[in-house]
Amino acid sequence: MEAVHILGRVDRLQQVAAALPDSLVVPADLTKSEDVARVAAEALARYGRIDVLVNNAGVGLYLPCWRLEPAQARALMEVNFFAPLELLRRIVPAMQRQGSGTLVNVSSVAGQVSLPWLTLYSASKAALNHLSDGLRVELRGTGIRVVAVCPGYVRTGFPQHVLAGAIPQGVARRRHLTITADQCAEAIVEGVVKGKRTVVTPRLGWLFVWAARLFPATIDGVLAGLRGED
Repeated sequence: MEAVHILGRVDRLQQVAAALPDSLVVPADLTKSEDVARVAAEALARYGRIDVLVNNAGVGLYLPCWRLEPAQARALMEVNFFAPLELLRRIVPAMQRQGSGTLVNVSSVAGQVSLPWLTLYSASKAALNHLSDGLRVELRGTGIRVVAVCPGYVRTGFPQHVLAGAIPQGVARRRHLTITADQCAEAIVEGVVKGKRTVVTPRLGWLFVWAARLFPATIDGVLAGLRGED
């Protein structure tokens, strides 16, 4: 079975860090437990505490779930679910010792409504949503809050850096619920400051989520039309 390699952009992180005082960049492979432990240790050594953890790592896969290779499926789940889980494992004890903190898991509208051109991605983000809901109850009374953030389509290089496949033309032409990265960041900050449980951004996304729950067959038909044929 051939391994799947996922590369991040260290140079972009360093560019951002250069504009921020007292910032820290720790390049790491978040699919490796030892790297995650190093990230947590270096952050705690530098700042003494962690008040907010934003789990934002993610990767996509534009293939039907029955066509992809097992290595692709495992690579996606490692980044989208197991990496956030490992970071939580490393950070929660520190937040418990300090008696406060906020855990932010960046999911997706696709974690609320499965998108048939991103089926496995949707499954991974749904898992992250359920993890957030359970974790919130597990940590009740500790002073630690949990926020699940479910953006729509964020205008980034995401479609160009998926593990395999390409965005269907019907979807590429009609990107609904589109926001910028800055708008997504603002929604995350608002969710942290206001202590929200779940943030859907743009807010219009809630209509899509509730339409899918109330009229699932209708939304299935709309999504099938967007997806088109392989």
